[in-house]
Amino acid sequence: MVKLKKILPLDDKTLEEIGFNWHTDTDGTKYVSDELIEITQDEAQAYYEATNKLYDMFVEAAEYVIENNLFFELGIPFNLVDTIKKSWENDVHWHIYGRFDLAGGIDNKPIKLIEFNADTPTALFESALLQWAILKHNNMDEDKQFNNIYEAITNNFKRLITLFEDTDEFEKSYDGWKILFSSISNNEEEEATTKLLQQMATDAGFATHFEYLENIEFDENGIYDADGNSYEYFFKLYPWEDIAIDEPELATTLKNIIQNQKAIILNPAYTLIFQSKGIMKILYDLFPESPYLLKTSFEEMKGVKQVQKPLFGREGANVKIIEADGSVSSQTDGAYDNFAKIYQEYVPFAQDDFKNKYQAGVFFAYEACGVGFRKGGEILDNMSKFVGHVIV
Repeated sequence: MVKLKKILPLDDKTLEEIGFNWHTDTDGTKYVSDELIEITQDEAQAYYEATNKLYDMFVEAAEYVIENNLFFELGIPFNLVDTIKKSWENDVHWHIYGRFDLAGGIDNKPIKLIEFNADTPTALFESALLQWAILKHNNMDEDKQFNNIYEAITNNFKRLITLFEDTDEFEKSYDGWKILFSSISNNEEEEATTKLLQQMATDAGFATHFEYLENIEFDENGIYDADGNSYEYFFKLYPWEDIAIDEPELATTLKNIIQNQKAIILNPAYTLIFQSKGIMKILYDLFPESPYLLKTSFEEMKGVKQVQKPLFGREGANVKIIEADGSVSSQTDGAYDNFAKIYQEYVPFAQDDFKNKYQAGVFFAYEACGVGFRKGGEILDNMSKFVGHVIV
């Protein structure tokens, strides 16, 4: 069973003072658990090693997708293909951060890849800051976590300039370039997450500014805030697939901006290859012996308990668990059912005494840099809870 430690939670007022306003779910329950998962140093190390290996595999799989023109199979809109290729060709299009969702790693269960949230991952605020604050609030050793997310992403912003492991070279290379950060105006969590990333970039030494996405001007010569200031880098917490489908003119403009080398967009367009759940099929074909991968198909598998997911979906929406006899034992509704599906071999999540399920979310920024957990039912949806951890 998952080992849990009861803690004194942060009160709502304290959470709001640090910018964490989404502390209560729509049903009135608290989003952040009043328990911590106890993990060992060996388990933390295993998450670190697995995630680093998986990222290398994703890079190889993305190269395979591009070389073999498998964009359609991954559900990637045609109007992003050239943008993806261009961003892949040049190292200046740096992947700032992503989050691997993993089953296992605790409760004596092997680590298995569920998916990679590579473009616009959530749970950054709670993983990087909140679970650290919980340890401090409970007079626990703040170093007893696998959590250097803030420092790792800050250093990764420096690599926009250095492209090297040694970020000390940043000061020699930095030329005062600016980053514009943006999210939509009606999502408090996304805005707070974006502004946290902005602070990391500011700490890294960049000049930064925040602007709501609807106030930004785009043309082939650059990206501009509401005052007409241009920026060399643009971070958008807005999915690439939504840009392609809902804002096709913007997709074309961004392609031209990249082609004309007028700005670099973060996270890069190629992260959509990682984001597509279809990449799990490519990974399994390329690395069938990997201990971290689950058998995955573009068609329903016979005689296998499996999970059906849309190629692009969020918060556990439009997911089905299909039993070996073909019956559906659990499913969720949502807005993503129009996307093509993948079928991934079912793996049980670790659970506690009350049969709550736990999934690890390991952040990656040049290397694995921290873990947080989600708690919920058989399908982890938008009512799942965040659970911090402590190393024992």
